[in-house]
Amino acid sequence: MKSSTLFGKLYLIPTTMGECDPMDVLPQTVKRTIDFIDHYIVENEKTARKSIKAVHPEKKQSDLVLFALNKHTDAKEHLDFIKPLLEGKNVGLMSEAGCPGVADPGAVIVKLAHDKGIQVVPLVGPSSILLAMMASGMNGQSFTFHGYLPIEKDDKRAALKSLERISFEKNQSQIFIETPYRNNKLVEDLIQILHPETHLCIATDITLPTEYIKTKKISAWKKENVDLHKRPTIFIIHKI
Repeated sequence: MKSSTLFGKLYLIPTTMGECDPMDVLPQTVKRTIDFIDHYIVENEKTARKSIKAVHPEKKQSDLVLFALNKHTDAKEHLDFIKPLLEGKNVGLMSEAGCPGVADPGAVIVKLAHDKGIQVVPLVGPSSILLAMMASGMNGQSFTFHGYLPIEKDDKRAALKSLERISFEKNQSQIFIETPYRNNKLVEDLIQILHPETHLCIATDITLPTEYIKTKKISAWKKENVDLHKRPTIFIIHKI
């Protein structure tokens, strides 16, 4: 195998989680890194260019080479994406929002980089999962992220009851998400399905001016009226 010292480095570059001043949530390290990287692997070219411009307005957009990595990308293209790395060029991996590689398709590129002996450099930035957990008041010593719950009603009910049982038996907080336009329906389901004493944290628009984070028992949530439609949200439950 070619010496890893001749390879470029894969930088995991965080982005903001919505419309806000990037310097409010991103360290200067991100700007300094973008300054010397021209090749990027991103979820969406348009939003990636917008993110890069917001962080580093002086960066020439014409110098950027972007590869799109999303659910439509053929796995055969992954090797093409890391070719610049194998040629000694540094490459940035960017998520659509937050930290790449976590609840993000970029993880496959990170794994491929490790397989090829390429150095992976994670940069500090906002993670909605971790920030929600920090602000929830739940068990930060033991928690699990499950991604999306089943869509079908009976399967969703079974999944929620299972997570509630696990949280009680293991004293472990259970984290999950939903497609933003289905958030309000999920809240209705949580209120109907979970035990009244189970705690629920709803963390919405994290790091944005409209940020909303509250933890209450299900019985208390029944008295609330919160609109989460099309707002990125993290849900955490814990039965004590």
